[in-house]
Amino acid sequence: MKYLLLIYDNEGKNMSMSPEAMSEKLDEWFKYIDELRASGILLDGSALQPTATATTVRVGNPAPLATDGPFAETKEQLGGFYLVDASDLDDAIGWAGKMPHIADGGSVEIRPIMEFDL
Repeated sequence: MKYLLLIYDNEGKNMSMSPEAMSEKLDEWFKYIDELRASGILLDGSALQPTATATTVRVGNPAPLATDGPFAETKEQLGGFYLVDASDLDDAIGWAGKMPHIADGGSVEIRPIMEFDL
């Protein structure tokens, strides 16, 4: 089953890391990605630019209204995702739990992908 692993973390904390600490953290992420690839379940994934680059679109009159910034102010921000083809939810939970930011208080939202026969 396909799952989207949504990566949430404190963007401000990450932006204030020293270059050395950031390099170490990136090395942890690259090892995690290598492990995902080797498992054969990784379908896609990407990091996102900071929330300051986000644009939110809402209904407007007469045209949609676009505003700068994220949809809502939160302590954790969406920083990226992985799309995986895991055997089941427990497998997806296991992979989410291995993400390097979990130990530092980050979180992962796991969402099953709804598939349609078109």
